[in-house]
Formats: sequence, structure tokens, C-alpha cells
Amino acid sequence: MTDGKRTPWVVGVSGASGTPYAASVLRGLLAAGESVDLVVSRASRLTLLDETGIAFRDAHWREDLGQWLARGADGKPDTFDVRDALDDVRHWSAGDLAAGPSSGSYPVKGMLIVPASTACVAGVALGLSKDLLQRTASVTLKERRRLVVAVRETPLNGQTLRHLVTLDEAGAVVLPASPAFYAGATHIQDLVDFVAGRVLDAAGVPHRLYRRWEGELGRGSPRP
Repeated sequence: MTDGKRTPWVVGVSGASGTPYAASVLRGLLAAGESVDLVVSRASRLTLLDETGIAFRDAHWREDLGQWLARGADGKPDTFDVRDALDDVRHWSAGDLAAGPSSGSYPVKGMLIVPASTACVAGVALGLSKDLLQRTASVTLKERRRLVVAVRETPLNGQTLRHLVTLDEAGAVVLPASPAFYAGATHIQDLVDFVAGRVLDAAGVPHRLYRRWEGELGRGSPRP
């Protein structure tokens, strides 16, 4: 919030594999007291259904989002208590090009695309604005707001690499969804939270999702 006015982060979820990353970022934003405007692309709904069994529906988005955010990265339901965390989430349909975030006059702090597919990267780099996710990203760039693109693909071909360079040159933060192991991960959730934490770091949002490097070797090694 700024001076009592709602100023959210826009979180865009594209069709790449990695819906647990998006869930962790959303939980981190809400835990930090941030407002969220959510855009879930049509392709990402297929990925979400495949990875979690959850069908994300516009008419029941709050119920579906609650199930999604409560699920752990290992697939176990009700891992997280998010019942009281959704009051400041606003959902916009991916096909609604008249939605608030489609205009530069709509106040937001910036946008996080998690995960970002190569198709999404290409669309944003080329300024296609084929849906609300891409349109909002284009608006974020033109308004010189913070845009974090958590690309999730491997290997990367030359075309995608050129698109990522274009986004970098336009001012976006290109953040590969690449987990690290020095933080002492012992569970898949730890690896997911590391990537989500790096996304929040790039956005300047405080969190406690992973253990930071403090210059002491061996802290990430399993203890006997």
C-alpha cells in the first residue's frame, strides 16, 4: 500500500512448467503484506492442471487459487495455511484486454512473470500483446517499472537467447528458474523456494524463503 492506495504487484503465470514457483512467489508476496493482481494465462491452466490436478476457473478463481497455494511442491495438499492470505488478491482474466493492468495509468509496483515460457518471452520481447499477460508486461516496460522474467526452459536456442537479450536491454530482469544447493536444501520445496526468493529479491520484496550465503563454507552440507 502507498498512502492508503492499493498499489499491487502483478504476477503473470505463463504456460511453462513450474507452477510451484508461481505459488511460492505468491505466498511470499502475501506474507510480506503486498497486494497482488494475478493473471493466469490460458496455457498455464493446462500446465497447472497437469502438475497439480487443479482446474483454475475464472468464475471460481478464489477457491482454486486457495487450493493451489495450499499445496506443497511435492504435491501434498494443505501444506500451507493460506485461508486468510487471499483478501488482497485481485484476479484478471487473461483475455480481458480492458483490465486495469493493461493501462499505464493503473498504479502497480511492477510485474513478475513466473514461470515465463519461451513463447511468453518472445511475445513480450516483440511487443505482441496477444493477451493480458503480454500486454501488462509491455506496459510495465514502457512505464519503466520493474519487470522480472523467470524463464523456465532448457536448453535455450539462439532465438530465445536473442529475445532474452532484448528484454534485458529494455530494462527487465531475466531470472532463469535455476535452483541452487548452497542454502542446504533437503526437500523439493527448498529448491522451489530458492528460485521464488530470488524473484522476490529482484523485486526488492523482503522474505525468508531461503538461507542466504554468509561467507561460511560447509553450511549447505548435510549434518551428521
